Amino acid sequence: MKVLAFSASNSKNSINRQLALYTAGLIDNATVETLDINHYEMPLFSDDREKQLGIPKEAKTFFNKLAAADAIIVSFAEHNGTYTAAFKNLYDWTSRISKAIFSNKPTIFLATSPGSSGAKSVLATAKNSASFMGANLKGVVSVPNFFDNFDIENNCIINPIFEAKIKLALKQLVNSVIAVPMITQI
Repeated sequence: MKVLAFSASNSKNSINRQLALYTAGLIDNATVETLDINHYEMPLFSDDREKQLGIPKEAKTFFNKLAAADAIIVSFAEHNGTYTAAFKNLYDWTSRISKAIFSNKPTIFLATSPGSSGAKSVLATAKNSASFMGANLKGVVSVPNFFDNFDIENNCIINPIFEAKIKLALKQLVNSVIAVPMITQI
């Protein structure tokens, strides 16, 4: 199974990146590819820029990476209660290729923050937008108080409640990928 994991943050020290990679690493026998959305920087989206520039190659590359995966894990950082500007711009450009940027792949949405909210606002926005984004959502998990619930040194969740929630979401994700019949070429 090919899993694509990334953080919807452009922070080089993103705690959401740590959460996404940790979660993807729990899947047995998976090939995990990680993305850094910093590699997909583009001009700020507008209709005028699209008419002038066309769709940037970064948006096409990002879309193709999502489409090539069997499953996707995204951890959303929250800026002022919503998506980061970096992710929103990437989403806006990529959605010009297809509104269903996640290509109906089995997907888990995660979010974390240093505070007690656990980035629940952005996670609710992402969950409500999942069908428009083409995400076949299999789980949604918020981890509040990241530094109290995640051991940075050992790279693992230390709170059994959040560990159980992540493992349940992963079980749903893996089971949905296994249940999809594989098409072989003749």
